[in-house]
This record gives sequence, structure tokens and C-alpha cells, in this order.
Amino acid sequence: MGTGLKDLYKALTKNLPFLLPNQTLQSLISAHRGIKFNQANRRDTSSTSQSFKDLNSINLDYGEAKAIFFLKQRFVSSGKNFACISGIKRNCANELPKLSIRFCLHASGNIAAKSPYDPILVGSFRKIPKASWHAKERVWMFPISSLSSAEKVLSEINCANIEVEKLDPLVRRAIISTSAVPDLRDLYDRMPSFIESKLLSFQREGVRFLLQHGGRVNLGKSRYLPPTLAIAFTACIRDAWPVLVLTPSSLRLHWASMIQQWLNIPSTNILVVLSQWSGSNRGGFTIVHSNTKGTIHLDGLFNIISYDVIPKLQNILMASEFKVVIADESHFLKNAQAKRTSASLPVLQRAQYAILLSGTPALSRPIELFKQLEALYPDVYKNVHEYGNRYCKGGIFGVYQGASNHEELHNLMKATVMIRRLKKDVLTELPMKRRQQHAHIRIYSLEIAFTLGIAMQIACKSEEVESLKFAEKNLINKIYTDSAEAKVPAVLDYLGTVIEAGCKFLIFAHHQTMIDSIFQFLLKKKVGCIRIDGSTPASSRQALVSDFQEKDDIKAAVLSIKAGGVGLTLTAASTVIFAELSWTPGDIIQAEDRVHRIGQVSSVNIYYLLANDTVDDIIWDVVQSKLENLGQMLDGHEKTLEVSVSQPISSPAKQRTLDSFMKRCNNVGDSGHHSKHKFPRN
Repeated sequence: MGTGLKDLYKALTKNLPFLLPNQTLQSLISAHRGIKFNQANRRDTSSTSQSFKDLNSINLDYGEAKAIFFLKQRFVSSGKNFACISGIKRNCANELPKLSIRFCLHASGNIAAKSPYDPILVGSFRKIPKASWHAKERVWMFPISSLSSAEKVLSEINCANIEVEKLDPLVRRAIISTSAVPDLRDLYDRMPSFIESKLLSFQREGVRFLLQHGGRVNLGKSRYLPPTLAIAFTACIRDAWPVLVLTPSSLRLHWASMIQQWLNIPSTNILVVLSQWSGSNRGGFTIVHSNTKGTIHLDGLFNIISYDVIPKLQNILMASEFKVVIADESHFLKNAQAKRTSASLPVLQRAQYAILLSGTPALSRPIELFKQLEALYPDVYKNVHEYGNRYCKGGIFGVYQGASNHEELHNLMKATVMIRRLKKDVLTELPMKRRQQHAHIRIYSLEIAFTLGIAMQIACKSEEVESLKFAEKNLINKIYTDSAEAKVPAVLDYLGTVIEAGCKFLIFAHHQTMIDSIFQFLLKKKVGCIRIDGSTPASSRQALVSDFQEKDDIKAAVLSIKAGGVGLTLTAASTVIFAELSWTPGDIIQAEDRVHRIGQVSSVNIYYLLANDTVDDIIWDVVQSKLENLGQMLDGHEKTLEVSVSQPISSPAKQRTLDSFMKRCNNVGDSGHHSKHKFPRN
């Protein structure tokens, strides 16, 4: 065997031994006796063309065809003289297998390609820029910037039938659009040293993330990335000032104080728009009334307004053309029909930099995230039906209440617009959080008990409460209201025990009846307390918080779940009591973390006062279901409320799910010892 043929044989047996038996290899070598090699072992194409033409009459199987294809790719510098190869392909076309390749967005932010193993595919993937094989997951991975190259390389494979399942069009648009934004990390050095020195390492990382993504992101706020991160970012882009801050009404002065504290700018350069004013302006901020006749001039370096006045000021806001807009508690924009949403979105979309802050950007369902995404990238998220069909299990008559493709949505958010740092990542030094459930509430009204029994039967027959008919929902909501009154005596009885302990505590409730009863009970017991609910003026809330934090004789904070659950720091207490539940899991989690946040030095104990076999069971199940969907979407795995059990309960299967919930919800692992006390209902 000549030197050239030996090299040919080595090439075949080294690269394709599993495809061709030796006899077939020898036949191919015999067919190539006219092949000559020069000293560099490169084929002399003048004597090779005829050899390949001779092979055109050979009836090759798939493996043999691949061998010829391999020879063409390896030994021929140009394929223009070998049109006969297409004839070989036609001869074995009926035997070519179909190779399926599926593209998906990986949690790392790269593109993952999943396919069966095939040597030709291996060679093709290696041609993709920066592609690498990940053996553990058995996928090829490459950066988003290589997506077009990957599609081109795979389309050029001509020795097999390749079927490529490409990225969903919405996903593709999103990653292409966000990849095109300018990387502004060079601006990080513009941050004054007195600001950077106060940032924790993960907060510095967050500022760089914001700059890298062109200043259009949704920052997971509250518990893990406080709003100071957005304020620090503005210090890097001072040329783009003035800044507009959209926030709930209760947090306007809180934002003004933080801005002055962090940026050290004159307080008169911080303008706050208030609908009414009855408190003192201790900070010396510029106060403007939204109900003032005539034109309001938003001429502060920072201009802070609440969501409820945005519709009234929309024309002024659009004319001002703010380049930097911060939307705090951006889940306030979840409702597409709300006036504040339709008025806020154009302001955010026109801004050069748009920063959304929310610890729970989608409080219950993936559809609640759509308007926030539309605010950041209107050209990508322009069709709610496209989004709803992909991530909300479709919908009936345009109503999207379900959840689907959780992993893809989570990966998409993480890769394009969202940074969410979990406690296990950045706040491992926080003391543990322990939840306990006290289910010892009696139903004192026979009428309520009877109606509740009907409601329980309805709910048990339905897969989820969200699917109930309108009349059935009204019945359950009525029981939700009536149960508050029925629970009052037992809640007050429990509070008597807490008061005797002498510790500071928060107690949350939803209904006015419950809040009033608790507050009057504490006053009667001469317990120093504060109260914050929807009727508390925004101008007074920060002073009440300061009193609770600083005065030892203020032992209790009576809070509504909605008004007292966001934006407040109440770390002077380490005990939280829920007299009632909310239908929205995000409200519960945010309320818990008024105490479980930076500055807390003690273990946090959280108590749920629930009633067995009552509407509490229904709400608990709804909260659980919503948390699972929310967890998969935002954090990539399911969530539940983790509550330990010391005694058997009526629904052990459900409780195991709930136990699983809280462990993953807070990513605390097994560091906390949870005890759940169960008192039988009499």
C-alpha cells in the first residue's frame, strides 16, 4: 500500500471506525488507487476528480456516504470539482436519518443546543464561534452573539436531514434587542468615592449590571437589592439628570431622604409632588402640590411623584422629557387597564434610562410582568397575546391567568432585564426566619359556619379558586370579610400572651374591622403602639416608623398588609404576626420582610393565626399555587411557604407542599428551626 493510501486508510480508520467495517474501507481504498499525495500529504486534485466520478456509480449506504463526505471535507481544499458528491448524496438520500437540534435559552444566558450525538454535528458545532460541549448537561453552549453563525453553520450540513427547532420568536427578539444596547460599564468610575465606599460588594456588582445593560433593567428590590442601588447608578450618569422617581404615595418622602443622604445634594434640589400636605417638612425638600392651579414646574434635580397623580401630570411629564426614570414598586404597573399604567408607560419608554424596582415584580401570575417588560422594551413586548399564549397557558377571551414555560421565562428575564439576588447569594449573614402557624380560631357565628361550609365545598371541587364562577368568587370573598369579624376574639386572646412577653412586634391584618379591633385592644391595654393603614397620611408615616425604631416604649405596630407591607424598615422588632392572610403571596412576603432585612440582628419569628377548615385553608392553597408559578418564573424553581409542624394536621399532603414552599422561597436551607403549633378547633 502506497504512502498516500496508508494516510487515507489512517484517516478513515481513525475518524470513522464505528461507521465502516474493514472490508468496506478496503473497497473504498481500492476505488481510490488513482489518488496521489504530494509531500505535504495534500491530494493532487487533478487525479482525484475522476476517482470520485467513478464512485458515483457505487450504491453507497449512509455510513459509506459519510466517509466520502469526510474525505471531501478533509482532503479537498475546494469542492467545485466534485459535483459528483451530490450524486452520491442522491443515491443514499432515502437512508439519511433525521437529526433534530433544539435551541433554547440556558440559565447562564447562553444558547444551549440539544441534539443526539453525531460526528458530523460535532464537527459543525466546533465551527461555531466560542461554542463548547457541556458533558454534564449534554448540550453544546455558545454565546448569544454566535446565534446567527450557528444557524448558518447548521444550515450548510448537506449529508443529513437536519431539523432545527429555533428559539421562539419572542425570545429571539428579546435577546437580540437587549444585546444591542450599549455597555456602559466604563461609566462606573464616575461614581464618587464617598458613595462607592458605602456600597456592599453585591451592590457594586448590581450597579455594573445596570450599566452593562444600558440602564434599562428590572432590579429585584426590597429584601436583597435596596433602592440605594438605583440611586448609586444615577451618580454614574449625572450628565443625564434631572431624574424622575415614580413611587407609591407612602414612600415619596422616604425616597427624598435616601437621595439626600446618599448623594449629598442640597435638599431644596429634591422636589416632591404631594396631593395634600399636613405634616412638617423636616428635610427641607421642595414641596409642590398636585392640585395647584396652573402649571406645575418639575425643575428639581430629583423629582418624586406618586403613581396616583401621574395621569393628572402626564402631559407635563412628557413635555419634560426626563432621560432617567426610576419606577419603585413597579408591580403597581401590572394592571393594563389602570390609568396609572397607561400614563406611566410612555414616560418610561421615552427615557434613555429606565429602572424598575420591585421585590416581587409579578405578584401572582406571569401576565402581571408583561406591562413592566413593555415599559423597558416596547418593540419586543408589543403583543400581549403572543406573550400570554407562550407564558400564561393561553387564555380565554384575552384573559391570561395561568402559567407555562416557567424555565424559559425565568432564563429570559435573567439574561435580558432582571437581576434578583437571593438571600443565599448576598445576605447569608441575616439571622434566620422562623415561621409558626397557630390554628386555633373558633367560628362563633352559625351563619358564617354554614356559609363557609358551602364555600369550602365549592373550592374543593375546583382545581383552583381562580377558575371559579363570578358568583362563587363573590361568596368566598364574602366569607373572607365575615371571617375577619369571627376571628377577632381569638386574635385578641393571642395578643394578650404576646403583650405579656414585653417584646416589640408587628401585627398585620387586611380588613378594617380587624385592624380597628387590634388597635383599640392595645390602647385599652395601655400598650404603646403605632398604626399605619390606608388612612394614615403619607407625610406622617416616616415619623411613625422612626418612633417605633427609636422609642423603647413603643411596643407594637398595627399595619395593614397593603399599606404597611412595602417600603418600611421596622427592624427594631423581630416578631411578626399575621391576623389574616392576603390572596396575593407577594404581599405576604414583602410584609414579612419589614423586619427581615439589613439591620436585623435577631432571629425573626413569624406567626400566622389561621383557622382550621375555614376560608384560611382556601387562601393558603391559592397563595401556595401562585408562589409556585412565581418562583419558577423569577428564580427558576418552585416556591412554597415553609412552616414546620409539631402535631398532625387535617391535610398532611397539602402541608408537605407548604413545608417545601418556605424552604426554597427564602433559600435559607436547613438553618432555621421551624415549629408549627396546632390547636384543635372546638
